[in-house]
Amino acid sequence: MADFFLIHGAWHGGWCWADVAQQLRARGHRVWAPSLTGLADRAHLLSPQVTINTHVQDVVGLIRSESTGPCILVGHSYAGNVISGVADQLREAIDHYVFVDASLPPDGASSWRWCDQHTPEGQAQRLGQIAGEGGGLVLPAPPAEVFGIENPTLRERVQARLMPMPGSIYASTLMLRQGGSAGLRRTYIAAVDPVYAPLKVVHDQLRHRADWHFLELAGGHDLMVTAPDALTEVLASAV
Repeated sequence: MADFFLIHGAWHGGWCWADVAQQLRARGHRVWAPSLTGLADRAHLLSPQVTINTHVQDVVGLIRSESTGPCILVGHSYAGNVISGVADQLREAIDHYVFVDASLPPDGASSWRWCDQHTPEGQAQRLGQIAGEGGGLVLPAPPAEVFGIENPTLRERVQARLMPMPGSIYASTLMLRQGGSAGLRRTYIAAVDPVYAPLKVVHDQLRHRADWHFLELAGGHDLMVTAPDALTEVLASAV
């Protein structure tokens, strides 16, 4: 059995992992699905001081406090950046890093920002949202349909829970002093039905890399919502 740490993406919270966490626990695994600082049940901690490093330390502290056995660290979407920062600090303390349709720094990068994943046009759009609608404090959440959730009931359930992202995270710098996740055991799970356009370039970069276990799942970007059974099977096989 293993300890699973399931880290959510932007605008979400630990709630999005409920179905996957339940299935993993039913198989005998221990599971944590925390909300990152400033989001969901920790929204009261939102401030301009919250950076990507804050989220890395959220996860590092939780793993150091709770993990007692084989450890699987899973990051969805934005959290690919976060677990890369965790990997840079904990390295082999984690048995397997799993990136679920996630952003990630390129191997060899010594520093990284979440905004580096986006085109100049995409960066300008999000920075404009922070400065305008977000009042300089937050990055407003997009509508849930952009996450590939086609089922209306599921889409409404997610839409009701999405929250603004701390805007200070978007261009904050993550220092990678030990190579991030490079050289470690890692898997990338790409959502391909439909493909989340901002991550297509990541899929194309990793699909034929020998140092990655790359696989595809039929489901929208929020795979833990759109395909929880299939995602659970893949995660359980990572032990």
